[in-house]
Amino acid sequence: MSNERPWLDHYPQGVPAEIDLSAYASVAAVLEESFQRFRERPAFANFGKVLSYGQIDALSRQFAGYLTGTLKLGKGDRIAIMMPNVLQYPIALFGALRAGLVVVNTNPMYTARELKHQLEDSGAKAIVVLDNFAATLQQVVAETEVRHIVTTGIGDLLGFPKGALVNFVLKHVKKMVPAYSLPQAVRFKAALAQGAEYPLPRVELGHGDLAFLQYTGGTTGVAKGAMLSHGNMVANMLQAGAWIGKNAKEGEETIITALPLYHIFSLTANGLVFMRLGGLNWLITNPRDMPGFVKELKQSGFTALTGVNTLFNGLLNTPGFAELDFSRLHLTLGGGMAVQRAVAERWKKVTGCTLAEAYGLTETSPAACINPLDLKEYNGSIGLPVPSTDAAVWSEDNRPLPVGEVGELMIKGPQVMQGYWQRPDETAKVLGADGWLHTGDIARMDANGYFYIVDRKKDMILVSGFNVYPNEVEDAVMAHPGVAEVAAVGVPDEHSGEVVKLFVVRKDPGLTEDALKQFCRDNLTGYKRPKFIEFRDALPKSNVGKILRRELRDEKKSAAAAG
Repeated sequence: MSNERPWLDHYPQGVPAEIDLSAYASVAAVLEESFQRFRERPAFANFGKVLSYGQIDALSRQFAGYLTGTLKLGKGDRIAIMMPNVLQYPIALFGALRAGLVVVNTNPMYTARELKHQLEDSGAKAIVVLDNFAATLQQVVAETEVRHIVTTGIGDLLGFPKGALVNFVLKHVKKMVPAYSLPQAVRFKAALAQGAEYPLPRVELGHGDLAFLQYTGGTTGVAKGAMLSHGNMVANMLQAGAWIGKNAKEGEETIITALPLYHIFSLTANGLVFMRLGGLNWLITNPRDMPGFVKELKQSGFTALTGVNTLFNGLLNTPGFAELDFSRLHLTLGGGMAVQRAVAERWKKVTGCTLAEAYGLTETSPAACINPLDLKEYNGSIGLPVPSTDAAVWSEDNRPLPVGEVGELMIKGPQVMQGYWQRPDETAKVLGADGWLHTGDIARMDANGYFYIVDRKKDMILVSGFNVYPNEVEDAVMAHPGVAEVAAVGVPDEHSGEVVKLFVVRKDPGLTEDALKQFCRDNLTGYKRPKFIEFRDALPKSNVGKILRRELRDEKKSAAAAG
């Protein structure tokens, strides 16, 4: 068996080959267990306010009562949640799941056009929205099926006088809450008060019932809702939980939740996995404020942290970070985009904790591969397939390739989505009847079952017939001490088809194009070297800080067309 799954021989001690999916019927069942087991323990903290598992139980129960009792929403109805990391998020989320609703996680930074598409496509009947983003909703709500709106301010659950002060400052001093008019809206606290009149609804949920419509693929045209069932989410919670295993102590962990919970990585890895362990999720509402973020870290006594490469890099470059107390930190997990060697090595040097890279997709709930957490140092790999998961590398004509060959990474397991919401054609493109999911990532596997992402299919640069993978070029350039951030894209060239162009944010303002080109000559073979370098103050990023190479490419294309 392990010939087919060589990774099993290299699993960390105590990690099982398979998980027992029958352990929980639904995400709601996991929540009920945690509410009982960890009643007095802190569950979520934000702006200095801490709510215990017992309090989250009571509040999410009230919210579930409001949804089913007052609004008469039933099992399978969709509800959108449009909030950053604030205390209202887990209450609304858990309330909706306990009521049997399907949660549509909505990026608060959406434009009106993007929001309208998601609300229309999902058929959401209700939405919970933070005041800061309600003006966007106002523009489109009449054209959607949304009938019920719940609004809330960042300070609403922080208690008096702090909450009132926070709301006042955001609105009147920082001007972060644009004026809006949604006369039909109900305030979050009023909804909780109404919901308290009703008992917790009794909803039968099983593995096949939908838990989330998690929108993805905005980068390849129109966003599609990945249908993630209770079974998918329970599987991934158990898989990640088994992987963390004895590294995490029940009821003693504090995980820093800086990536937004509306993103699948943070939702599963932080919000759900650590909830099952009785951990405290320390919510960071605005991680872009790095000095403020470092202050929060100082107060938290953190033991675990998840993030993307950009976030780790940002922290390492923030004054005061290196002086923090890292004595309790034992788990740092990077995902969402490739972790760069220079960042991982510096992280280990500063914190003493290895930055373990994980790999996943929205379509896999998300974890598919994770590095062993006892890894001594960064290894450039995305790790080993998690329990109950098969992974393989396939050729263009869908044949499995031998060890070391480069092809498309394929994933199969109980965490793989049911398909894309109301898009059988799009589903058929990526998900075979045999359950194998096409990831669109180009990878290879070594003899020990470790997988290495070579690149995204569509990001590959073809220089004179040679494949150039942007990750490799970016990794090399990041090793230059004068570089803060870099993106490599292909631009058209009449001689070689395409050449490499770098977009660079400088750490050292004195860094010149010539000096960087010389560095590339020393570190990269001819066809991989950048022909063009453009210095920028910032690079375009997605909502979780992933650098968007596509935007840089599209910019070049439209400039060329205009020229």
